[in-house]
Amino acid sequence: MQRKETFSAEIVKGYTFSGPSFVLGGAMLDGEAIPGVQVKIPLRTMNRHGLIAGATGTGKTKTLQAIAEQLAAHGVPSLLMDIKGDLSGIAMPGTENPKIAERVAKIGIDWKPSRNTVEFLTLSEEKGARLRATVSEFGPVLFSRILGLNDTQGGVVAVIFKFCDDHGLPLLDLKDFKKVLQYLGNEGKEAIEAEYGQFSAASAATILRKVIELEQQGADRFFGELSFDVQDLCRTDENGRGVMHIVRLTDIQDRPKLFSTFMLQMLAEIYASFPEEGDLDQPKLCIFIDEAHLVFQEATPALMQQMEAIIKLIRSKGVGIFFITQNPVDIPESILAQLGLKVQHALRAFTAKDRKAIKLAAENYPITQWYKTEDVLTHLGIGEALVSALNEKGIPTPLAHVLVRPPETRMDVLTPAEIDQIIAQSKLVRKYNQEIDRQSAYEILSEKIQEAQERTPQKETPASRPARQEKSVFEQVLDSPTTRQIGNTIVRELTRGLLGVLGVGGNSTRRRKSSRGWL
Repeated sequence: MQRKETFSAEIVKGYTFSGPSFVLGGAMLDGEAIPGVQVKIPLRTMNRHGLIAGATGTGKTKTLQAIAEQLAAHGVPSLLMDIKGDLSGIAMPGTENPKIAERVAKIGIDWKPSRNTVEFLTLSEEKGARLRATVSEFGPVLFSRILGLNDTQGGVVAVIFKFCDDHGLPLLDLKDFKKVLQYLGNEGKEAIEAEYGQFSAASAATILRKVIELEQQGADRFFGELSFDVQDLCRTDENGRGVMHIVRLTDIQDRPKLFSTFMLQMLAEIYASFPEEGDLDQPKLCIFIDEAHLVFQEATPALMQQMEAIIKLIRSKGVGIFFITQNPVDIPESILAQLGLKVQHALRAFTAKDRKAIKLAAENYPITQWYKTEDVLTHLGIGEALVSALNEKGIPTPLAHVLVRPPETRMDVLTPAEIDQIIAQSKLVRKYNQEIDRQSAYEILSEKIQEAQERTPQKETPASRPARQEKSVFEQVLDSPTTRQIGNTIVRELTRGLLGVLGVGGNSTRRRKSSRGWL
């Protein structure tokens, strides 16, 4: 009895906060829930990022659902990556049953069915508001990664981006990039090599093939306008609840590179455009990345360094990032060290490799006299987890075996009719599901090359050649009034920051003119 009282006193003290918080679940000791001893998470530290890990079927998705619900109830919007297609139910009220009633009684919380305002987003053929970004917004680093290029080929891509920035040629979609690449390999080859250096025809041909492959994977639907404005993620509904944005990714599981590169681009975009906030009472936005190992697959050391930098710095923008995966070892150590909230569901020890992984996972948690962490990890029931968070001073809370609260929304997927109803009412669908194809590099080069060729004599004898040599087609294109105007009004204001993604020099809160159609 004394043991239970001492444990309860430690947990209550460790998880009592002066600022706003929410109940994640009830504390457990020796396999039993202790009535009235609740494990709470302070909203103030939810921008310190987090991890939800555990084997298949242990309750990770329901924990994600419960956390996102509680954030929404406090007015915090969220962005959820739904790769398995099992998060849509968060839009509809749940249904009470005896198991939920029993769990709620053990935790000591009020439970009532609730619903959330949900926006469905899509990168592909799924229904929802279209997520797009321009090629320029991706920048040369991420664009090279999504193409799977080597360092030499990536250098060629960097030259192309530099050329377009210097000469006011907007790279909006893939046909723009292909047009510039083809142009620099033909009409503009001599001038580009004189100004930026040589690149081989073989490298250009390889890059072109990679772009065509990317088009065949459906990426041409993603690159273009209207570019998604990440400020649209920070919204509340008429009741003051945070809006949940679910990115439907079930049909791109065989294209992890497209998903992971998109994710990195969006994080860099949020970092570049959100203002510095300092320490807030609660985050402005929380992002939940399911199947998080896909983000880090095939990442180069340079890209990992930049990703680590974003994770470290983006919290000052009021943004929290939560990775959901089966095992903590799926997350690089440099990233794992930045995660303040850790929710570890059960792990299974079927092999010697599994046992080693469990031992490593146990070392990620504070040392405690109440649990033998390695053993508890393999004996956690469904909907139970080991939890360690940060208190309001940034100090890790005591490790707690937690009976996680059940979601108040539906723990099943929506029907197609319900999804259609939500999409029909969506403001973002009306805003972003329109095709825009304004003048960009493809049209500018095509038009100006044709005009320059018409003005250039087909044949010229040495006797008739003027003392001052006529400008080449390349020079005429770049010296045209249209190109100069675009260069003067847009390109000179642009700089590339982390990951080479487009930002606006001197003021990170200004909206980028090149991607919003403000020409």
